[in-house]
Amino acid sequence: MDNFELVNALVLISNFVLIPALSYGSQLALATLSLTIIYGVLRFSNFAQADWMSFGTMTTILFTWYLQSLGITGGFLPTALIALPFAIILTALFCLLIDRSVYSFYRKKKSQPIVLMIVSVGVMFILQAIVRFIIGPNDRKFFDGEKYIVHALDFKDYFGLSEGLTIKSTQLITLIVAIIAMVSLFYFLQRTKMGKSMRAYSNNEDLALLSGINPERVVLITWVIASALITTAGVLYGLDKSFKPFTYFNLLLPMFAAAIVGGIGSPIGAVIGGYVIAFSEITLTYAYKKFFIYLLPENLEPSGLMQVLSTDYKFAISFIILVIVLIVRPTGIVKGKII
Repeated sequence: MDNFELVNALVLISNFVLIPALSYGSQLALATLSLTIIYGVLRFSNFAQADWMSFGTMTTILFTWYLQSLGITGGFLPTALIALPFAIILTALFCLLIDRSVYSFYRKKKSQPIVLMIVSVGVMFILQAIVRFIIGPNDRKFFDGEKYIVHALDFKDYFGLSEGLTIKSTQLITLIVAIIAMVSLFYFLQRTKMGKSMRAYSNNEDLALLSGINPERVVLITWVIASALITTAGVLYGLDKSFKPFTYFNLLLPMFAAAIVGGIGSPIGAVIGGYVIAFSEITLTYAYKKFFIYLLPENLEPSGLMQVLSTDYKFAISFIILVIVLIVRPTGIVKGKII
């Protein structure tokens, strides 16, 4: 094996495993953070999370189409980034409407978390119906602007390799936006007065009330932050791939798996869990035949696909990891206080 074969193998694995997993992990981390914030402050598992994600993405698409009809575009950036703040506002308002009309009733009655969880399943079906009625069940593409930062052909020609590195602009955008959102959230929770109020409310609701913390304001800010995170995650996922409501529904299992693997209620755990699930799904379903052909002598080259699991079982990996973690370490990777 010469150095070129090794570089080809590294470029190949970067193209199909490392870069996609990093991008998908960032999207999943943001979505899981939203789920974790709701669980940590409002104390229930929101099964409508994936469909909130779908609703927020649909709203962004509609705003994107409207801006494009007015001749407003993002140039080399996707127009969806301009539409995103408007979509977050509308999604947050609709989320608050649902909270006031549904969740607040059970919260005032001091209902058990299992009751709110079951109610969230009903909200999930309502959101599914709304999204499918407005935009339909089919794939929607809403990405414009520059699509590639690094082209495979240019990379191969420049370095004289058999494999060409490809980096999509959406992958870089995902990473940058995710880092900004995570840093902003952690700063808000740790350094701001409202963030500290949310943490206090999360740790002890009765003591927080005695301290003069306004519970309604905490609930409002929680839903706004959760809406911003889940809408951003959905848009980044849609830009990187495509938008289809049922595909977003399938992300519910990876979200819960990431939250439990990382540590229930822990924002840092949510980020770690998101990347663990993303890298596990992609590394275990990738066919490594060509990768090993580059690395091994000709007489040892594999004849099979060298694939642990078929891509059809991608979401099953989340379930397998979830079961293993619940058996081996129920507290998750990060054990400690929530929020």
